[in-house]
Amino acid sequence: MAFLQKLLKPSRPAAEKDLAEVQDFAKSIGGPDKLSPWDFAFYSEKLKEQKFKFSEEELRPYFKLENVIDGVFEHARKLFGLKFVKANDYPTYHEDVMTYEVYDEASNDFIGLFYADFFPRDSKRGGAWMTTFYEQGLFEGKVMRPHVSIVCNFTKPTNDKPSLLTFMEVQTLFHEFGHSLHGLLSQCKYRSLAGTNVLWDFVELPSQVLENWTLEKESLDMFAKHYETGELMPKELAQKIKDSSKFLAGYSSLRQLNFATVDMKWHTTLPEDIGAIDEFETEATRETTLFDKIPGTNFSCAFSHIFAGGYSSGYYSYKWAEVLDADAFEMFKEKGLFDEAVAKSFKENILMRGGTEHPMELYKKFRGREPDPDALLRRDGLI
Repeated sequence: MAFLQKLLKPSRPAAEKDLAEVQDFAKSIGGPDKLSPWDFAFYSEKLKEQKFKFSEEELRPYFKLENVIDGVFEHARKLFGLKFVKANDYPTYHEDVMTYEVYDEASNDFIGLFYADFFPRDSKRGGAWMTTFYEQGLFEGKVMRPHVSIVCNFTKPTNDKPSLLTFMEVQTLFHEFGHSLHGLLSQCKYRSLAGTNVLWDFVELPSQVLENWTLEKESLDMFAKHYETGELMPKELAQKIKDSSKFLAGYSSLRQLNFATVDMKWHTTLPEDIGAIDEFETEATRETTLFDKIPGTNFSCAFSHIFAGGYSSGYYSYKWAEVLDADAFEMFKEKGLFDEAVAKSFKENILMRGGTEHPMELYKKFRGREPDPDALLRRDGLI
């Protein structure tokens, strides 16, 4: 709760400012005098297009899937010395699935198998995730290397047009690939502690930290090339991506704090002290709500994350993982995006260790100190 309060102090006034800006814009184009919650997404997207003078569709031509895949592999090589080699001899559950053998570039040691399943089909659920078919670790008396997969739902290419990703899909690919590196680079004895088998509020660090590179021109130049001309993304467009990443940061932060706060209230209050759900939620979210209460409504009854999704008293971990990745990336920014020593430390103290030691101890070995929540506030422009 102290952590949530620390983030709330700068997030609330920033969120109020964000809401006022969207409200003023909505009125200027004939929208309502007072925004309702269901109006916000529409008008905020219109404001974003006007403010930064670009749309998400302008970015697609620079994000051909094959180029992005090459780019993410190149990040793995430059940061962690990995080499991905296409391999067609392994059996897969669908013809769309691609397989790669992964090697240490310096020693040529086998690291593991990597599977990529990128396109939608009738029998496949939506979303994106990373999974392991074969955990790294002890199996029948021998420590084995892992078989790791990422699954996405990107638009499938046609005969005359390649698969072109949105920027959000690019970040999704980097995110899930970060999870896969956690699984591939694991060097643990027991499978139950290997790879992503870590405490809940630590598992998103390897994935979220990798998203940061997608906002840097140095990284974009490795893969963001126009699919027809081959030209690199213009500097001005790359800067707009970075600038717009802070758009409505206060509002977004307060929204997550609203969910995290009501979660903690539900799971730290004795049941006999809870009366009507409506009243309990209203009181619990008094500091974290911007819009007027709509009589007869609450979101707790549909908050499946905390009652059926494994996030009970753990929703805060979204913001905590953001703190970890923002603080970790600050070190890369200070030393260099591909600094060898920083990347080696992250690899050896975070990616290779799984759950063999408490995450705070692993993080301190990497960073030299505990994570600083102000790093997230700095990145979002809230302080």
